[in-house]
Amino acid sequence: MSKFQIVSDFKPTGDQPQAIEKLVSGLKNGLEHQVLLGVTGSGKTFTMANVIQAVQRPTLIISHNKTLAGQLAQEFRSIFPNNAVEYFVSYYDYYQPEAYIPQSDTYIEKETQINEEIEKLRLSTTASLMTRKDVIVVASVSAIYNLGSPVEYGQAILEVKAGMKVSIDQVLRILTKMYYERNDIDFHRSTYRLRGDTLDIFPSYKDEAVRVEFLGDKVEKISILNPLTGQVDPTDITQVIFPAKHYITPDQRVESSLAQIEEDLKKRLRQLRTMNKLLEAQRLEQRTHYDLEMIKEFGYCNGIENYSRYFDGREPGDPPYTLLNYFPARNATSTSNASRSDADWHSVAGGPKDFLLILDESHMTIPQIRGMYNGDQARKSTLIDFGFRLPSALDNRPLRFDEFIRTINQVIYTSATPDEFEMSLARSSSVIASGAKQSQSGIAASSLDKLGTPRNDKKGYDGITEQLVRPTGILDPEIIIRPVDGQVQDLMGEIAKRVEKGERTLVTTLTKRMAEDLSEYLHDKGIKVHYLHSDVKTLERSDILQSLRMGEYDVIVGINLLREGLDLPEVSLVAILDADKEGFLRSRTSLIQTMGRAARHVKGRVIMYADIVTGSMKQAIEEVERRRKYQAEYNKKHNIIPRSIEKALRERLIEKVEEETGEKVLEIADIPVGDRKRIVKHLEEQMKLAAEALDFETAAKLRDQIKELSI
Repeated sequence: MSKFQIVSDFKPTGDQPQAIEKLVSGLKNGLEHQVLLGVTGSGKTFTMANVIQAVQRPTLIISHNKTLAGQLAQEFRSIFPNNAVEYFVSYYDYYQPEAYIPQSDTYIEKETQINEEIEKLRLSTTASLMTRKDVIVVASVSAIYNLGSPVEYGQAILEVKAGMKVSIDQVLRILTKMYYERNDIDFHRSTYRLRGDTLDIFPSYKDEAVRVEFLGDKVEKISILNPLTGQVDPTDITQVIFPAKHYITPDQRVESSLAQIEEDLKKRLRQLRTMNKLLEAQRLEQRTHYDLEMIKEFGYCNGIENYSRYFDGREPGDPPYTLLNYFPARNATSTSNASRSDADWHSVAGGPKDFLLILDESHMTIPQIRGMYNGDQARKSTLIDFGFRLPSALDNRPLRFDEFIRTINQVIYTSATPDEFEMSLARSSSVIASGAKQSQSGIAASSLDKLGTPRNDKKGYDGITEQLVRPTGILDPEIIIRPVDGQVQDLMGEIAKRVEKGERTLVTTLTKRMAEDLSEYLHDKGIKVHYLHSDVKTLERSDILQSLRMGEYDVIVGINLLREGLDLPEVSLVAILDADKEGFLRSRTSLIQTMGRAARHVKGRVIMYADIVTGSMKQAIEEVERRRKYQAEYNKKHNIIPRSIEKALRERLIEKVEEETGEKVLEIADIPVGDRKRIVKHLEEQMKLAAEALDFETAAKLRDQIKELSI
């Protein structure tokens, strides 16, 4: 069995060794919840990689943002090149969920656009989890959505090896049940082709195909086939082919499931007619009977996921199967799919898991996981009330937060600003007191009801590990408070000082209008400035930030976009206007994250314009000052001289055009094909994010741009 092995020229430095030691010790001592409070730029990813290597357990990393998840997956792949690092996010390029708006009597049909490459990565994830233990999965909150039973998925496989007795017809029947389609002309993933006694199978989750050569009713030879070059490499290794889809229903269960749907339909129709909802009853009857006929005839219907409870064999209200169920249980006796017993499979489907969970940017990820269930249920309840769906649609859902918590084993929350929820769980005495017993049955109610109960184990470790030192030695920025009166004039003076030194400035306002107006004012005063907020087009955002780094702009004015995810080493000043306006954008967490944008420069400074010091300001300032003091003492003790972070500039996606100068506007035909593909990929990512946020108007505009660029 392969083991997790880091391949890197770097070694843990600064605060990383002590953080790794504490986290690993906590895991081995049975702590269910730990927090890694790591400042921006301290190397939290490398720390977690070393923890994974030390504990040698499958790991699930959940990020609140698919773009950040992609970056994490790339980083972990570079650190663990010999292990399985998988990327699991929603496979929709565009997703418009089924919905009904009673006020306008508007029914919105489900519309999706599936990204085949992401679908391949999802299937690769589950295949890896079924066959090996050295697996790291970097996922979005898609990890808590209905995925299909791992028991049925794991049992519906095809194993082929040289010398086995099986006929071509038998193999073809198995492939059909696994949702593979025959295509002798266009050979691609999830298809097979047959030429005489040679069968080529293109697994849905790989870039290579499997060639099976028969001699009568016996497999004579197995080879790995490169579909592009046609290169064939014989192999003696048994080839395991997993299904082309996650949703697998045994033939014997289909008939009983359809009968149960019919029975539930009759009950629901009686309820609606009793409530004198005759229109709704007629609508439901017609739609459901149509779906049943489609399933009987083709094995599929539009919206079949709304009947998933019946085909999964779940009871009403039971949690759905998700990616978490594909991780091995602690009592599973084998990691090999071929040798797993029925008991193993049932322990895989439900029960305590033997994997490590890391919640990246937990202050954002936990609220996102919490909110998924309620939004989904509200939309589907309306569909049910008005006769568009059976009540079983409610069971095609993401996990509730309590279900999610009970599924996990041990978790590490990583963030520069963890919330009190995860901090309290890490400190909770009930978690440690119960130890391994609670990990068998999920978190007891006491650990959720008694949040905030401080505790220290015998070594004084309270489950919270701090990583405050950056490898570069940079301190957290100095904080200055100045009055609101005259803030713009004072800001202009500070900007001028940075311009003389070739440094950059970020300014945060409270509203989009304020950002635009301030940008226009500064521009009129001769300052190279641009605003940045959610109304700015997707491609322009990244190019604006690039222009700041290149010196085309000296200042960017924005709102909350200047918190997580911006890596701008040239920025030495962050100015927070109206810092005393308490609220979401001026909360403790937001302020600390915003201040962190100045922590990449050795001369980083934050100016907060405020007439009073709010509670959030006071807490944020105290926390930053605490970190700054610790960092300074560490540097002095170890003779470290801080140095600014250096980061290479990337290429532009497209050539920027100054329309106000009257120069030629860039036409699509002027964009090289290679660049066009990169632009489309970038737009697709933004379209998915907009659709997830239910901003379908923006998603539709992005979809139109993609179509235009794809011509």
